[in-house]
Amino acid sequence: MDLVHLGMVEYLPTFEAMQAFTAQRNAQSPDQLWVCEHPPVFTQGLAGRAEHLLQTGNIPVVASNRGGQVTYHGPGQVVAYPLIDLQRAGYYVKEYVFRLEEAVIRTLSELGVTGHRVRSAPGIYIRLDDPFSHARLGPAAPGEDPFKGLGKIAALGIKVSRHCTYHGLALNVAMDLSPYSCINPCGYAGLPTVDLSTIGVSITWDEAADSLTRHLRALLTP
Repeated sequence: MDLVHLGMVEYLPTFEAMQAFTAQRNAQSPDQLWVCEHPPVFTQGLAGRAEHLLQTGNIPVVASNRGGQVTYHGPGQVVAYPLIDLQRAGYYVKEYVFRLEEAVIRTLSELGVTGHRVRSAPGIYIRLDDPFSHARLGPAAPGEDPFKGLGKIAALGIKVSRHCTYHGLALNVAMDLSPYSCINPCGYAGLPTVDLSTIGVSITWDEAADSLTRHLRALLTP
């Protein structure tokens, strides 16, 4: 898998470049992993609804063809876009999503942080009261808020075209988190969003990107 470091890049041209790469690739094209940061931007997925955009102010909103609802990208967030031929890799979309999430969980684990999955809510979450607890997260009781006591630290949204993936995931490292209060993150009103710095983990963007990249390449390579 070829690794491409893009640096700080605008969201829309990057989105368009992923589309073009996917449309032009063939069975011999090597898979790629693009790693970058974006200037402040809200992106609205295919399932996005206008009511989840509460007060966007001067931050642009870009319509995207990834799955999911609205999310925010900004400086201090590691964004990873795997461009994978799933047919050649030999696994299906559900397994692909699991591997993306597992890469985040392993990245967090190296820092002593326990990441959790929440059923039917892609992304990775942590316990707000004790992000370093290794206790298993049990299923929510009927009628209970599945996000009770949790904060979201990584978002995930993908697109698959002709068995090939683009878009990907974003891990919050050290951000200005205030724009998340302007939306219902991923369509969930009041869902807290956190980053590594707010839970007491000091790590540079480059260090977090290197760790996440290493785990993604290990888990996604056929």
